[in-house]
Amino acid sequence: MPIKILIIEDQKSLADMIALHLQEEGYHTELIYDSKLAIPTLMRFKPDIIVTALMFSGKVECALISQIRQFTTVPMLIISNNTVLNIRIKALDDGADDFLCKPFSLIELNARIKALLRRCGRNMLTESQTVTQKIKKVRVWVNDYRHCLLVDDQEIEVTQIEFSIIKEMSCNPGKVFTRSELMDRIKGGDGAYLDRTIDVHISSLRKKIERDPKNPQHIRTVWGRGYKYEM
Repeated sequence: MPIKILIIEDQKSLADMIALHLQEEGYHTELIYDSKLAIPTLMRFKPDIIVTALMFSGKVECALISQIRQFTTVPMLIISNNTVLNIRIKALDDGADDFLCKPFSLIELNARIKALLRRCGRNMLTESQTVTQKIKKVRVWVNDYRHCLLVDDQEIEVTQIEFSIIKEMSCNPGKVFTRSELMDRIKGGDGAYLDRTIDVHISSLRKKIERDPKNPQHIRTVWGRGYKYEM
């Protein structure tokens, strides 16, 4: 079974970004936006690690940490924009295992999660994930005439935006596209809308062309830069 991560975050855009990143890294995530749901979700989901990214003001959030510690001893990573030393010390004293200050890099987030898992004797890659990485890639063709994709000779329907993205990337294999570059290349809709949802379109494409969307072999993420397509 993959490593399970519970994400508690009241800022939806940040929460969705963290969840998407961790899913692409091969983790199974559960996301809640309300701290009141923390304990019920914890009991049902039984996570291997908890990422709590609430806006830390001190008392309320530290009380949540103490409450969670009454039910589980799994590693807990706190993400906060509060840099006050006493607050961070209080969070660690109440049961947090690590503290990451905003703004932060998704690469650092992933590294800290791996470090916490090592400390408790867990390996991020499960046996099933290791086997998955050895599976042969599917064959993908962009059919411009019929405006569709052929995946292992099976026709797959895609949206206009998805088709534009995969066409542009497949014509430039190995090139790293930033989100802004992809948006500039596929303009035709609302640029602001695309800016907020480019990752969602990439995720949707992966579900249509990858054998294992959580371990993509064609549309690869280049952290801190964007995406690239591999044949």
